[in-house]
Amino acid sequence: MPAEREPRPRSPASSSSSKRPHASSSRSSSTSILPTLVNWLIIALVTNLALSRAVTQSWTWGYEGKWTNPRKIRDLLFPSPPLTLSESQLALHDGSNPSQYPLYVAIDGDVYDVSDGGMRNYGPGGAYSAFAGRDAARAFVTGCFKTHLTHDLRGLSDGDLEIVENWKSFYAKHAKYRYVGRVVHPPIDPSTPIPEPCDGGKAQPGAAAGAGSGTG
Repeated sequence: MPAEREPRPRSPASSSSSKRPHASSSRSSSTSILPTLVNWLIIALVTNLALSRAVTQSWTWGYEGKWTNPRKIRDLLFPSPPLTLSESQLALHDGSNPSQYPLYVAIDGDVYDVSDGGMRNYGPGGAYSAFAGRDAARAFVTGCFKTHLTHDLRGLSDGDLEIVENWKSFYAKHAKYRYVGRVVHPPIDPSTPIPEPCDGGKAQPGAAAGAGSGTG
């Protein structure tokens, strides 16, 4: 009687080769889905842009915040080191030579570039050109352009100081204006008189939420 032969075990090579078609099939399936997803995303994006343009006459459904401003996005991704300016350096940025010196407005030490969108109000001949190239924080509260174009906030009430903070927030969150650094002021001599109150101050445009007391 012939001896029974034991079945030979499969070699690892033959076992893995039998599974290869399945792995290859899975990879090819996922590869074919990816272009379809990309195509649908492109179609959805183009459709959204077309509808936005047709309904709101803009590509962003009327949104004009900082996320649609290329300069803001660039500054967020590649921030420049903040500037430290003296009062004389800040004075050069009054809008009289915008090709060399951008238009700057300062409030309570913080300096903002308002060249984009601010030239009409803050540039030469503008209704609020007195704010350009200087820190006139006090006038932001009182609107007194003759005697309060100063950073001296002595004697102001807590409510007035809150208005200053509101204005600082307004510039910091503005869609077009951008923070560039600080202006360094000489210390105020405490023995000098506090600026006299004035009546009939002029309101400033685009007041921050909560601002009042003559800043409009």
